[in-house]
Amino acid sequence: MSNMTTTDNGSSKQAKAKKQAKKKLRGISEIRSYFYQNDEPIYFVSAACFNLLGMDDWVRKFHFINYIDCFDGIHPSVMIPSGKPEREFQSIEEINNYLLAHPEVKEFVKKHGKGKAAFLFFDEESEKLCQDLGLEIAFPSAKLRQKIDNKIMTTKIGNEAGVPSVPNALAKVASYKDLVRLAKDHDLGDELVVQTAFGDSGHTTFFIANEDEYKEHAEEIEKESEVKVMRRIRCRGAALEACVTRAGTVVGPLMTELVGFKELTPYKGGWCGNEVFAGAFSPAARDYARASTLDVGKALKERGYRGYFEVDYLLDLDRDKVYLGELNPRITGASSMTNLAAFAHADAPLFLFHLLEWSGMDFEFDVDALNARWANFDNIDSWSQMVIKYTEKDVQYITAAPKSGVWQINDGGIAQFLRPQTHRRTVQVSDRAFFLRIAKEGDYFYEGADLGILVMPGRAMDDEFRLTDMAKSWINAIRAQYAAQSIDPAKVAVHPGAKSGGFKML
Repeated sequence: MSNMTTTDNGSSKQAKAKKQAKKKLRGISEIRSYFYQNDEPIYFVSAACFNLLGMDDWVRKFHFINYIDCFDGIHPSVMIPSGKPEREFQSIEEINNYLLAHPEVKEFVKKHGKGKAAFLFFDEESEKLCQDLGLEIAFPSAKLRQKIDNKIMTTKIGNEAGVPSVPNALAKVASYKDLVRLAKDHDLGDELVVQTAFGDSGHTTFFIANEDEYKEHAEEIEKESEVKVMRRIRCRGAALEACVTRAGTVVGPLMTELVGFKELTPYKGGWCGNEVFAGAFSPAARDYARASTLDVGKALKERGYRGYFEVDYLLDLDRDKVYLGELNPRITGASSMTNLAAFAHADAPLFLFHLLEWSGMDFEFDVDALNARWANFDNIDSWSQMVIKYTEKDVQYITAAPKSGVWQINDGGIAQFLRPQTHRRTVQVSDRAFFLRIAKEGDYFYEGADLGILVMPGRAMDDEFRLTDMAKSWINAIRAQYAAQSIDPAKVAVHPGAKSGGFKML
C-alpha cells in the first residue's frame, strides 16, 4: 500500500493536488476508470450497508463500516466493530457517532488510510469525529442538509423553483378549530393530510377527517411551530433520485413507491419499497417529473448544496396532475435500486457522480446526453424492492432468522435458501429473489422493526397498484423463516440497535 493512502504528510497532499490539477476527466469512460483505480479510501458509515450496496464493485478502496452485520462476516468490504453498547439508540446519527468513536474503527481507518466519509445521516458531532479521524465528509455540511431536509422547507423550495406541492397551507395549529379554519380559508376540503417537518416512513404523516382522528395526533401536531396541512388526494407515489454536479444535474428514472401496505408496514402512510417500471407513468408525467427535478437541482445549487438528492412526487389520479411530495438531500432507501439498475451499469451508478463532485478532480461529460439515455424506456429494467417490517404491537425475542442471499420460492409458497450473495444482480428469474436481512437471531420484534429488504425481478404491484399474489407469497415466505418467543416488554430492555427509529434506511 502506498504512502499516499497511509500517511498524511504535506508532500503526499501536495503530490496528490498536483496530480489532480494536471488531470481532467473527460467523459464517462475516464470517470469510470478513475474510480476503478481510486487510491483514496472511502468509508460508508451507517447502520447497515443497504443504501449503497454494490458500490464497492465500482470504487476501489470503498469500505462499509456498519453496526448490523447483514452478511454474517462474508462480505469482503464490510467492517463490523465488536461488542454492543448497553444503550438504546434513538437515531441513525447516534449509531454513526458510536461507530466513529469505536476504537476498532479508529484502528481500521489508521490501517487503511485517511480519506472520505459518506453517510445516510450525520450531525455536527459526526463532523467533529470525522475531523479527529482525518476524514473529509463527502457531503454538504450537516447544518445545510438539516435545513433542507424537512417537509416545510421542501414546499418552500418547490414554490421558488416553480414546482408546486399538493394544495396546502403552512401554519401553526393549536386546536382542531384552528385546523378546520385553516382548511376552509385555503379551500383544502374536509379530508386532510397533516405533516410535521421531520419524520420518516409515515411516522409523522397524519390523515384527518374528523375531530376524533385529530385527537389521536393532537399532541404531535400542536407541539410544532409550523405544520403542513394538505388537501387529501387519491394519488400514486413516485420517487426520483438525482445528483447536482458542476456539469449539471444528473437525473435517474422515475420509480413507483410502495406506501402503506399492511402486509409490509404498520404505518398508514409509510414507505415500504419501490418499483423500477417504465410503464407505471405516462410519458407526460415522467417528463414533468424529470424537468421539475432539474429545477429543484438548480434551487439546491443556489443554496450551496451539491451532490446526491431525492425527490418524491404525488400523481393526482383524479386530476392527472403531478405534485411535489418531499425532498431528501441525501441518499435514500431507493438508492440501491437506482445504483444497481441496468442503465447505471451501462454508464455509471448515480452515486459515482456524487463522489466525482467531491473528488477534487476536474471533469466534464455530456450531462444532457446522459440524462437522455437514462430517460429511454429501452434502458430501464424492471425490478422491485419491498421493505418488510414487523407489523404487530407486541415484542418478541428472535430465535431464528433467514440469511442474506438468493432465495427461491416454490408453487406452494415455501422459500428455500440457495446461496449467499452480496447483492441482487445474480437474481435473473421470476421465482428467485435477493433478501438482505436486517433483524437477526438475538434481536427483537417490535412494531415497525425492519426485518429485511426483499429485491426481486419484475413488479411487486399490479396495474391497479395493489400487491401481486407473488409479492404477498414472498412476504409470507420470508416471515415464515423467522421464529420468535413472546416476552413481556415491561421486563426487558430492548436490544441496543434493535430499536433506532426504524434505522431510517429510507
